[in-house]
Amino acid sequence: MFRRVLWGLLVVIFAAQILAIGLNKIVPGEYYNLTDYERLTGKKITKFNEAPMLKEMVEKGLLPPVEERLPKNPVVVTPYEEIGQYGGTWRRVWFGLPDQPNVDKIAVEKLVMFDKTGGVILPNILEEWQVSSDGKTFVFKIREGLKWSDGVPVTTEDVRFWYEDILLDENLTPTIPSWLIAGGKPLKVEIVDKCTFKVNFEVPYPLFLYQLAYRGQGGYVFVVPSHYLKNFHPKYVPLEKLTQMAKEEGYDYWWQLFAAKGTNTNAWITNPELPVLYPWKLKKLTDSQLVIERNPYYFKVDPEGNQLPYIDEIVFYRIQDKQMALMKAMAGEIDMQTRHFGTEQFTILLENREKGGYRVLRWVWGVGSIVTFYVNQNVKDPVLRELFQNPKFRYALSLAINREEIATLVFHNLGEPRQASLITGVAFYDPEWEKAYAEYNPEKANALLDEIGLTKRDAEGYRIRSDGKRLEIIIEYSVTDAVVDVLEMVKQYWENLGIKVLLKPEERSLYMTRCEAGEPEIGAWSFDRCAAVLSDPGRLLGTVWDGPWAPLYARWYISGGKAGEEPPEGSDIRRIYELWDKVKVTVDEEERDRLFKELINIHKKNIFFIGTVGEVQIPVIVKDNFRNVPDGLIFDHPLFSPKNARPEQFFFELK
Repeated sequence: MFRRVLWGLLVVIFAAQILAIGLNKIVPGEYYNLTDYERLTGKKITKFNEAPMLKEMVEKGLLPPVEERLPKNPVVVTPYEEIGQYGGTWRRVWFGLPDQPNVDKIAVEKLVMFDKTGGVILPNILEEWQVSSDGKTFVFKIREGLKWSDGVPVTTEDVRFWYEDILLDENLTPTIPSWLIAGGKPLKVEIVDKCTFKVNFEVPYPLFLYQLAYRGQGGYVFVVPSHYLKNFHPKYVPLEKLTQMAKEEGYDYWWQLFAAKGTNTNAWITNPELPVLYPWKLKKLTDSQLVIERNPYYFKVDPEGNQLPYIDEIVFYRIQDKQMALMKAMAGEIDMQTRHFGTEQFTILLENREKGGYRVLRWVWGVGSIVTFYVNQNVKDPVLRELFQNPKFRYALSLAINREEIATLVFHNLGEPRQASLITGVAFYDPEWEKAYAEYNPEKANALLDEIGLTKRDAEGYRIRSDGKRLEIIIEYSVTDAVVDVLEMVKQYWENLGIKVLLKPEERSLYMTRCEAGEPEIGAWSFDRCAAVLSDPGRLLGTVWDGPWAPLYARWYISGGKAGEEPPEGSDIRRIYELWDKVKVTVDEEERDRLFKELINIHKKNIFFIGTVGEVQIPVIVKDNFRNVPDGLIFDHPLFSPKNARPEQFFFELK
């Protein structure tokens, strides 16, 4: 669907930049503005309904009618299976506050959302937007009549407060997040009317919408509950009084109190007074459990006008370890969950389905390779550096790996043997990259090593380097069972080529520190962040430190040449950075995609990181009476999974 957005008070005239907003066809499990849903289906939603518990509150005068609680143009959520039923308590398990993503990825709403595969940006808290033809200015419209969970209207005063009193206050925001900066300068925000605001950048930033879908958490950026947070800001409360309030709650400074009340990312599950825009809001947090309950002002409905969510509340029972999660699932004490369950548990979960009264669905983990070998192009050893920078050496390492064997023995055929590359079904998936040097061909691998001069061997059969030393490689990794199993197999494959391999396990924080400093010869980690790759291309740029394929070049790139090591002029890695710099500012989508595909082709040619098995299936525990949960969904961090399953439309099938 293409639309030119015209708003009466908009004072900036845009050149002819017409933007696609949302999807142009109806598919299950997606979000549509009511007006778009009605246009696409020809069906009018003229009456709205609500949960019985809310209807009772309306009858008692404790809540306004549902029509007054919904925005003028609510979001319609198309169910995966059928229109649901109201009621029930959804049981899950968590590890306490450190396990916050367990809750966030069920409930948190972004300002705009990715569709379920990350290919399309959908309206959400923001109803409409328009981008100037130069890619520097964005105009957004908040849903008219949208309300916080306490019933207070959401307006651009919430945006102004965030911009002027949070983002530009150095006490609250010492460093402006990099995604809000373009051309070295932060964004500027202008208020147009009560529902419309503009965001301006110094240089073109057409990928800003992708960042908004990835990082734009409603209630924390742009749109915040100003009517509540003003009670803790010295611009609106005398500093002396505010300091006293802070000390009474155990803080030294007012900004610490402010953060605890609203800007800490866990505030919505620690402060029950904080208004939210999510389907559920905090009811209770104790040492043993977290309870979130339905938000009566939630802005989404189903195709029959029933206000969502269907489920009344969610209880997260605190557990100590993953074994306890497994025991609770088998006992039928978890209604729906995938977090804290892994591929290795498929068999036991399937064996106990009847006893636990659940089914096991299979989602696809958005990981191109669950164990990936990042070959450090900046390795300190000069002889290894020469080898590692030779693509034929990397090809040999890749061709020596028997991925079919790994898939069978380690992952029980629940994953795909493949190169480390973007997964099937996402934007920029390339089947040629998936297969590049991924066949098992040890004969060709040996021939390649001979071809680059590694023909001499010692008495034990290991190849001799150009300096006369044994060819030996150290692989550093952070320990998990599956990783260890794969590493042991790859160690054997590479030693069969005549390369001595040492495995060096490390605690995660040490591994990360060493990777960031460019220390590992080869680092083993996953190749993830495959969905919505334009919002987070870090794996392809080497700027995600746990995948150290070019850590010093990446440091040079992100520091603007002030640190790290400069990649040689004309090199493929230099070209990767040049291409990404062009992608970031290219407004024309066709040209942008062409440039990004060129970047992918460089990776396809070079194989800077070597994959094993990816697209691994993960188990989803779903009680037999728990409905509208899709099978085969992509599960990935940029999609905020399982939010892309649309939990607000889950329901219990009641007798």
